[in-house]
Amino acid sequence: MNRNIFSIITAVIAVVFGLAMILAPHFTVSIYGSDLNIPGEFMARYFGSALLGLAVIFYLTRKTDLEITLLNSVLLGGLVFAISGLIVSIWDVIAGTHNALVWLNVVLYVFFTAGFGYYYFKK
Repeated sequence: MNRNIFSIITAVIAVVFGLAMILAPHFTVSIYGSDLNIPGEFMARYFGSALLGLAVIFYLTRKTDLEITLLNSVLLGGLVFAISGLIVSIWDVIAGTHNALVWLNVVLYVFFTAGFGYYYFKK
């Protein structure tokens, strides 16, 4: 199997599991015979957001050895990770499942979104 096909397969699997963890964490984890409490569901969602960012990186770097394309792919994957993590962290605040320290997640994801967005869109 060549690298292109492997990268596509990896990206598809990461998207499927990433979206499943974000949208239906309790169901996804229950398939493995485990249960999650509400805070655990949000931890699974944070994991899902990281998988989405990795999926972008794997897919965009499937055919290239060029340094600039690799950098842009990593930056865009980081941006997807940051935006989806920001959505999950705001959702987590609204759900009220954690103490006030959960606001640190919001601040960190705002920082990551601004940074990855700035460097990705900077020409």
